[in-house]
Amino acid sequence: MTDVRSAAVAFEHVSKSFGTKQVLHDVSFDVRAGEALCILGRSGTGKSVTLKLIVSLIKPDQGKIWVEEDEITHLGESELSRVRRKMGFLFQDAALFDSLTLYENLALPLLRLTGKSQEKVDFVIDQVLRQVGLAGDKKKMPSELSGGMRKRAGLARALVLEPKILLADEPSSGLDRITSSEIDDLLLKQKEEHKTALIVVTHDVRGARRLGDRIVVLDKGQLIADGSFVQIEHSENEVARHLVTE
Repeated sequence: MTDVRSAAVAFEHVSKSFGTKQVLHDVSFDVRAGEALCILGRSGTGKSVTLKLIVSLIKPDQGKIWVEEDEITHLGESELSRVRRKMGFLFQDAALFDSLTLYENLALPLLRLTGKSQEKVDFVIDQVLRQVGLAGDKKKMPSELSGGMRKRAGLARALVLEPKILLADEPSSGLDRITSSEIDDLLLKQKEEHKTALIVVTHDVRGARRLGDRIVVLDKGQLIADGSFVQIEHSENEVARHLVTE
C-alpha cells in the first residue's frame, strides 16, 4: 500500500455499521493521482457507502480516511468544505436542479465556491460543456435532456470545479452500451489529460475493464481482492473471480 500521505485517497482499516448491520469491516486501499480504481461487488456490499465516507457524508466507526494530506474523519465543517472542493461527484441520476437551466446548474458551484468573475465563469462553463459534447445545450432545462445527455451534464457539473479526485456512482446506469462507452471515454480523457484520480462504483464489468487501472472487490463488507483485472481473474477468491468474468 502506498504511503497514505502521497495518495489521492486512502482508507486505513475502515469499518462502518448501521445498527447491527456491518457494512464495511477493516477495509484498506489507496488511489494515486492519475489512477482509476473501480469498486465492484454485489448489491449491499458497501460500495456506495465507501463513496459517502470519502466525501464525509457519513463517518467511519473505526479507521482513518485520507484525502491527499488531510485525514478527514475528525475535521470540522469548514475544513471539510475545503477538502470537498478537491472532489467532483457524478451521481447515478446526474443530480441536476430541475428548475435551473444547464448553464445555471453549472454556474451555481462556481459562483458559490470560487471568486471567479462572471466572464471567467462563462469561459469555464463553455469549456466544460464542449468537453462533454453539450456545447449547444446550455440553455436547456434538465427535462429537455435525454438520459445520456443528463449523465453528460452531471459529469460537466462534477468537472466544473476542476477536481483532483472524481467519484462516480454507477456512471453507466440506465444507459445503452454505446452511450455507456462514451461516458467511459470522457472519464478516461479526464484522467489522462488532468491526472485526475477516479474512483468508480459500478456493476458494469465491461466498463470497469476499460476504465480501471485497478479493481477492488467488496463482499459482505470486506475487501476480498485488489489488483488488475488479470490478477483478479486468477484470484483464489471464487466470488472475486466470478464478478470479473460475468
